[in-house]
Amino acid sequence: MRAGLTLIALLLLAALPARSAEIIGALSQNRVSLTANFSGSEILIFGAIRHDAPRIEDAPSYDIIITIEGPRHPVSVWRKARTLGIWTNVEAVSMASVPSFYAVATTAPMNVILDPEEDARHRISAYHAIRPAQATGAVADIDSFTEALLRLRTREGAYLRLDRWVYLDRDVLFRANVALPTNLTEGAYTTRMYLVREGAVVHQYRTAIFVRKEGLERWLHQLAFDQPLIYGILALIIALVAGWGASAAFRYIRQ
Repeated sequence: MRAGLTLIALLLLAALPARSAEIIGALSQNRVSLTANFSGSEILIFGAIRHDAPRIEDAPSYDIIITIEGPRHPVSVWRKARTLGIWTNVEAVSMASVPSFYAVATTAPMNVILDPEEDARHRISAYHAIRPAQATGAVADIDSFTEALLRLRTREGAYLRLDRWVYLDRDVLFRANVALPTNLTEGAYTTRMYLVREGAVVHQYRTAIFVRKEGLERWLHQLAFDQPLIYGILALIIALVAGWGASAAFRYIRQ
């Protein structure tokens, strides 16, 4: 299988137009189906770097950064405080567009291979992907709410930082396996591959993974949004049947 992926990467590389250095990549699969027994999925991301000029022996080497960004949604972050012995929400920050999932895989720690200015310009790290400037709220320190959101999403497994996760072979071929969790949001997951040298982004390539519900899950999802009355009646009937069945089973056991 590895030999086949290498051949595909080299064929893609040959199709690139001439430039000083470029990156091109591919995915082992670009569609993920959410079904009742979905337990996560692993995506193989691979590709190659094209060098038009002859390789200089002492020249700085390249690094690769791969990001996978899930669909964006509005988020509110609350701060709790104790009032008269009761914990209550006292302050909140609203963010209009936050990734539901975000993974960053690199050939080396990002703070070593990428300048902070380049990170902010391309919005590569999870902090900049959240876009703290969009946050609104009557609070003194909005950054603390952004950091809190990052901690929560990282603890839940929705945000991943995978240092030294990308394998780069002789500054030409690269690959990385990224595991997608079970609680994926339906939509397009934008995948970006950055070619980095001496702290700067030299080139980037973009593709996407499409996640969607299939089978019974998709039918129920569409029914809930398209026919909410029918969905509610169906849910009520199922609840009544389940309650009656449990009651009948309990009476049978007592007898």
